Amino acid sequence: MNDMSPIKFGQKGALGTASKRKEDAALVQGLGHYTDDAHHADCLIGYVVRSGYAHARFSIGNLDEVRAMDGVHMALAFDDVADYKPLPCVIPLGKDKNGERYQEPPRTMLCKDIARYVGDPVAFIVADTKAAAADAAEALEIDYEPLDAIVGAEAALDGNAPLVWPGIGTTNIANEAAVGDLAKVEAAFEKASRIIDFKVINNRLVCNYMEPRGIVAEYDTDEDLLTLTLGTQGVHSIRDTLCKMLGLDADRLRVITPDVGGGFGTKNFMYHEYPLVAHAARALKRTVKWISDRTEHFMTDAHGRDNITTARLALDENNRFIGLKVDILGDMGAYLSEFSVIIPWFGASMATGVYDIPALHATVTSIYTNTAPTDAYRGAGRPEAAYLLERLVDYAAGEIGIDPVELRRINFIKPEQFPYKTQSGRMYDVGEFEGHMDRAMEVAEWETFAARRADSEAAGKIRGIGLATYIEACAFAGSEPAKIDLNDDGSVTLYIGTQSTGQGHQTAYAQLISAALNLDMDQIHVRQGDTNELPAGGGTGGSRSIPIGGVSVNAAATDLADQIKDLAADKLEAASGDLELIDGVVKVAGTDRSVTFAELAAESSDPVVGNATIEQNEATYPNGTHVCEVEIDPSTGIVEITAYVVVDDFGVTVNPDLLAGQVHGGIVQGVGQALHERTYYDEGGQLISASFMDYGMPRADNLPPIHFETRNVPSTTNALGIKGAGEAGSIGSCPAVMNAVVGALSKAYGIKHIDMPALPQTIWAAIQEAK
Repeated sequence: MNDMSPIKFGQKGALGTASKRKEDAALVQGLGHYTDDAHHADCLIGYVVRSGYAHARFSIGNLDEVRAMDGVHMALAFDDVADYKPLPCVIPLGKDKNGERYQEPPRTMLCKDIARYVGDPVAFIVADTKAAAADAAEALEIDYEPLDAIVGAEAALDGNAPLVWPGIGTTNIANEAAVGDLAKVEAAFEKASRIIDFKVINNRLVCNYMEPRGIVAEYDTDEDLLTLTLGTQGVHSIRDTLCKMLGLDADRLRVITPDVGGGFGTKNFMYHEYPLVAHAARALKRTVKWISDRTEHFMTDAHGRDNITTARLALDENNRFIGLKVDILGDMGAYLSEFSVIIPWFGASMATGVYDIPALHATVTSIYTNTAPTDAYRGAGRPEAAYLLERLVDYAAGEIGIDPVELRRINFIKPEQFPYKTQSGRMYDVGEFEGHMDRAMEVAEWETFAARRADSEAAGKIRGIGLATYIEACAFAGSEPAKIDLNDDGSVTLYIGTQSTGQGHQTAYAQLISAALNLDMDQIHVRQGDTNELPAGGGTGGSRSIPIGGVSVNAAATDLADQIKDLAADKLEAASGDLELIDGVVKVAGTDRSVTFAELAAESSDPVVGNATIEQNEATYPNGTHVCEVEIDPSTGIVEITAYVVVDDFGVTVNPDLLAGQVHGGIVQGVGQALHERTYYDEGGQLISASFMDYGMPRADNLPPIHFETRNVPSTTNALGIKGAGEAGSIGSCPAVMNAVVGALSKAYGIKHIDMPALPQTIWAAIQEAK
């Protein structure tokens, strides 16, 4: 690890200050530039023809006729792109119980002769206008022979279930993995005083970012250069994957990402449209554009979650957790998306959470179904783990007859136990779990809840309060190169390979640079999203941008500050240690001698550039407590969240306002999963919830003001003490909300569990059954 100077507080943009977002002036004035804004007068329009069947054999009979239609420039089927490599799953598949390695099914750019989910691409058309392309798609004569489809992970494991991929196996199992020590767990269960069995469903979600996906491809025949503009979470991974698929050298493909209207993990992946549009632009030597509509998004963008998890918890006579068994069924959909099989494994690796559980065994079975592929969605396995565990603790407390808060206190990992290695191999560096739980309960007025419940009962309603204490792994081991140029006008420009999708990277990175250079934030420019400007980058995902990228930015800014001082020392004939950087000027302390950054840049024979790539060897482990209070109308089943409190440990805070925005957004997505959102396929594999008419989303009036504060313990694995924060809100929120809902239902009606989403009709039906 490179040497790094300490962060200085009290300067312009220093860590911990609520600097205003640099990005917002342009965005609120409508001056942002998104993928759909990249349009050219001669731009052609791409259109994907998709299967309306969940499973069907098909053939296309009149491609040549369609190609001859007015306004049509291209009509592709499988044979036209068969030479290209398939879309990849980058996670190696394991071996089955017989020692045979699982085979990865080919996810070709267009289906060969079988469609495997509603929305699977069977043809691609390029025309002058979208209307002309749609007419051509309508004119295609596609003969479908429906095949039996399977929906749901449990149903797919039935011995009589139809196979999604009969040619590569005898079951619908895509992959199996395990963590922990089975013998150790079985020994713990043999001596247990109490065993609790529990099962939860993590409902499938659609990642509804504001800006649907799109791509614009331009081909320069003189340079043999393909330039793609598309919304991503990292241009370099998209470039590298496309180069492998299309057989291109990296210097023949430029990827640009402008402003991005939300990502949440789902814009990290390769999709069929990207290589299809790229191929079309090269073949036609024209600019080709494809923009998804919202229905396509519902059908084809990677879905999130969709796990069924059973757990067995062993306790001793003192109510200490002594063993945990977890079995996860992860629905992969019809194909393996880029990171798909590792997402439920992430959950298994965090299965013991904040608790000192000395024995664990967790299995993960990834399963094919005739549905859209699933992949990482905000939190990627860690929300599923926290939901299982925090619901399990509340359920176990109810079965034992102990207060759920007291059960947590008994089993928390204590501060003196850190660094703490979990049974799955995770190495927690620091933590004070009871401290933030106590603070959250204090702010939430936990002790006076009974009086509020009595008021609700007097009004004919029921009330519940619930909490969840979570920990997650993020900002995983790795690095992110950062480069900062000193410009001729004295400003500086950062080049970095992460990608903002709304988080506020321009502001956060500028604060780090401002602290090192004592330079006004307006003089700091941040460049992301262009493979021509930086040769490599890791992108944004897993809450890595600020903990990983920010550390390198701080080091690069320190490097640049040292170079500026060295140049100034020669010019001013002073020692570097006697120089001060103030507002773009280098001054000799205690004198009137000075030189500006601009003068130094102009006089330097070489570019003045700060560079750094800081390697981090372990993940960071943010943690916290969420407390949710709800009131339910039993006559309708409608849930009102009346109060929400979260106290988090994020180590060192860069910008408290940006941090609060990330936490609020994550909480809202967790509330959406808990109370509103459900992706629903019928038994035949038809997507019933393919629009906002049928898919519930949280709205502003579904939440009260959220109280957020931090109780931070700096990370010892991160060079600046920062812990990732982008996904944390979605991790603690689902169990807190559901513990509150079930708490109300349990007190009033003896209902011990309901699954997400807790829709009004679900709650009403549970109450009627309980009555």
